[in-house]
Amino acid sequence: MARKELIVDLKKIDVNTVIADIEEIHKYNPQRFDMEQLTAIVYEDVEAKICVGYKDITANEFWVGGHIPGMPLMPGVMMLEAAAQTCSYFAIKHDWLGAEMIGFGGLEDVRFRDPVVPGDRLLLLCELIKVRRGRMIVCRFQGVVRDSVVVEGVIKGIPLPVEAMKKFQTKQ
Repeated sequence: MARKELIVDLKKIDVNTVIADIEEIHKYNPQRFDMEQLTAIVYEDVEAKICVGYKDITANEFWVGGHIPGMPLMPGVMMLEAAAQTCSYFAIKHDWLGAEMIGFGGLEDVRFRDPVVPGDRLLLLCELIKVRRGRMIVCRFQGVVRDSVVVEGVIKGIPLPVEAMKKFQTKQ
């Protein structure tokens, strides 16, 4: 089987040059605690609409003990969440959708190719391929571990009605 063409040449990515750490990511993404699935953003090409981040997978992830005992595998849904958070960060930072918050709108052509386990660094490559401002963004994504594509697909994001949702927030 031919090697998958990557969204961006990995030689362009310096994971030691962090563009956005978790504090900077928090300015754009609302996820906190166990739902934070990004460690850092390390590459942006605004003209090409490409963003790269990563998630360091540790033995302390909430899913390690139960998915699968004795053989912890990162759940596919968590890989998709990491990709979604990378795409959302990039789209909100550059205001392409015109939304305060972006939610899942759909997935297409998702393929899981290899396992991701504690100790791995899941590199997340996202490319914005379509924008309907105020309606939807469409991004192609790839998850890479040690130069191997472990997950890929197309993810759609939609604006969330933040003001309407605030009435459901519980008082803390």
